[in-house]
Amino acid sequence: MRRYTIQNENRSVLNTDAFDKRRFKEIYEMSQGLQKISDEGELPTFEPLLGDIWASLYKMKPEMMEENVADDLQVNKSLMEKIMTDESFENYRSFTRLDDLSSAIGTVKFGEKTNQWLIEQKERDEELQKKMQEVKGMQRQLQKQERQDWVGNGNEQLQADLRKAMAVMNGHIQQTLQNNSYSFSEAMAQARQETKQVKDDLKSLLVGTRTGSGDAELKKVPLRDQISLAEKIASDKKMKEIADWAGRFKQVACKKQKTKYNNAMERSGVTIGNDIERLLPIELGLYTNSTTKNDFLRRFVEGQTMMYEQKGQEVLGKGPIILCLDQSGSMRNLDTQSKGFTLALMLIARRQRRDFCLILFSNRTQVFKYEKGKIKGSDMMNLAQTFLSGGTNFSLPLSKSLSMINESRFKQSDVVFVTDGEDRIKDSFLEEFDKKKKEKAFNVLSFIIGNSTNTVEQFSDKVVMVKDLEDKGSYAAFEI
Repeated sequence: MRRYTIQNENRSVLNTDAFDKRRFKEIYEMSQGLQKISDEGELPTFEPLLGDIWASLYKMKPEMMEENVADDLQVNKSLMEKIMTDESFENYRSFTRLDDLSSAIGTVKFGEKTNQWLIEQKERDEELQKKMQEVKGMQRQLQKQERQDWVGNGNEQLQADLRKAMAVMNGHIQQTLQNNSYSFSEAMAQARQETKQVKDDLKSLLVGTRTGSGDAELKKVPLRDQISLAEKIASDKKMKEIADWAGRFKQVACKKQKTKYNNAMERSGVTIGNDIERLLPIELGLYTNSTTKNDFLRRFVEGQTMMYEQKGQEVLGKGPIILCLDQSGSMRNLDTQSKGFTLALMLIARRQRRDFCLILFSNRTQVFKYEKGKIKGSDMMNLAQTFLSGGTNFSLPLSKSLSMINESRFKQSDVVFVTDGEDRIKDSFLEEFDKKKKEKAFNVLSFIIGNSTNTVEQFSDKVVMVKDLEDKGSYAAFEI
């Protein structure tokens, strides 16, 4: 239940306008983190404080109000002055200014650190603790009266007493802030650092890069999903570990794909056709010249423009990707690593507009399909929380792979099989699988983590033994 406040909502000690207040309300409704801090905040005025923190991070030119600040907001004003006058704050705002996601994450982090600081000061100061408990007791009493539609002098007197108690408490907090300014500054520095780290981790999960075009790509994801996933990363160690692994693997994947593309181009001869991606630089120059542009367009339509030949070379992005990922009990220690590996493969699929299917298996299976490698934030959280455990059955994921390949959009798939286990497969199944593999013209690339390759070799076109997925041998998956 929202706590009782004396004044109306959307109050501020900054120069916020109607747009600022409306936008913060929208962000607040999207953010479970902001709602949680508001409910748990040590101050009665914590929700308007969060609004001011957000405005100080988001607005182009946030400024403190010098006049007309309500008595119960004086402590908010002191806290905001301390935050905004820090020598690092203005430089930090270049990271959050007019950025919905960064300012939202920052507000959560600054709010958390401010509340933690208040709790620490309360635990060290019995008098402050007594005053804060007194205010909370009055708030609970007023909330009870509101639920009972209480009216009359008793209610008005309690409100007046609450104002006085808050004024005394605020004065004590302001003095504490003055005496312990260094510890507060340290807490805010941690908030700044953690905000940047959370956004970097989010980029690792959703985009595949921590710098450069990552911000532009991130904006393609709905803001509600960005905030929800960012808060999950900030509060869930497993999500952060997956983000770390995803960042590492995606860097490798990008390098592998770039190298593969460059090598294909360097080894090719010249032919004629109208594949835009393979046109020679001289043809592109003819297109940009107004004198030769029409001649270029005529030859391009007729398929007579010069382009690099890729005869004998594997074409990038040839088909969908199916990943069969072992989730038997023995893979639990590699769970976050394997999911980072999965997201890196998914990045390749997304960039090359290839459909992606993830088959998790143990002695049962779960199948997830992602059109053109696109995964929503809610799907990512679901994937992070899924682990099948149990024994190992190779026939189940292989059968599921065949079922997927029978679907038109997954024909000519590349199948990647990852396991740390062994299993016995019936000869009849292997014969049928090999027959289907030839009919459907697909290959199986398998990675064995620290175990025998005997069984896997029976259904795979290539087998790589690795100690874990960080082993360089596993990077062959990123060349498919």
